[in-house]
Amino acid sequence: MHESKNLSTVLHMNSILSFSLFLMTVQFSFSQTPAPGKQNPVLYRETARLEDKIQKTFPYDIKLKNADGKEFVSSSLFKQNGKPTVLLFWLTTCGPCKMEMEAIKNKYESWSKESKFNFFAISTDWSHNTEKFVERVKTSGWPFAAYHDFNQEFKYVMPGGLNGLPQVFVLNKKGEVVFHKRKYMPGDEDKLFEEIKKL
Repeated sequence: MHESKNLSTVLHMNSILSFSLFLMTVQFSFSQTPAPGKQNPVLYRETARLEDKIQKTFPYDIKLKNADGKEFVSSSLFKQNGKPTVLLFWLTTCGPCKMEMEAIKNKYESWSKESKFNFFAISTDWSHNTEKFVERVKTSGWPFAAYHDFNQEFKYVMPGGLNGLPQVFVLNKKGEVVFHKRKYMPGDEDKLFEEIKKL
């Protein structure tokens, strides 16, 4: 009698569990069904290599694309030529990024006359934003080189993981990070140039 009661309880619990799973499946199916005239949301896949496969020392080995779609490896661009190197990381959806890059654009020519340095603006946009990256580069008229980290691998090599943009890093001629700044406030570009001149 006791065993029969236990068996009945187990069967009852199994029934409840099975019905709950059924309801969850139905709910999931409806949640994945697009509204009339709309498509399913696109899921974006991580394309970065495993972290331990990425070269974490300057000049790194990260694939980049320019606005013409040409692919490069960072080690072929970031030359240890005795000049400091500035890496500015940005997003097409980041307002402060745009402000900082415009501020630098307006002073870049005079900076270049006063000091010699390498400067790279690197977008960390997802690959599906490539068109926005291309449009931004081609319409902004920046006097500095801009590239797209389309696999989003720089977050694995830069201190802080690029959490919060824009971010600027100044590296000395040995490729060591000697200055790092996160976010942007008007006037930050002048502080950046002071750091460049120190080197």
